[in-house]
Amino acid sequence: MADFVLLYTGGGMPESEAEQAKVMEAWNAWYAKIGDSVKDGGNPFGPAAKTVSGDGSVKDGALGPAHTGFTIVSSASLASATDIAKGSPVLQGGGSVTVYEVVEAM
Repeated sequence: MADFVLLYTGGGMPESEAEQAKVMEAWNAWYAKIGDSVKDGGNPFGPAAKTVSGDGSVKDGALGPAHTGFTIVSSASLASATDIAKGSPVLQGGGSVTVYEVVEAM
């Protein structure tokens, strides 16, 4: 088993309490479905970001599309982690999921 980061891009933030409850219900149902695969349920990211370049300069915002959150799962392969990602509720809000394998370096 390896760990994989599901990196979310896009998707909408619910505005009303009823919409928030519906979205949380979808996330909780997905986490229950994938069960022990969830290593870290993650969190959404706030809207503010900074990008630090190799020369030490800092720019406001992200380079490329802004990421909106993450989840870490354990899975047997990139393919099976991708199958897990296909059920992410972020997709229902128009977002996308990029799946990265975590390479143990330390």
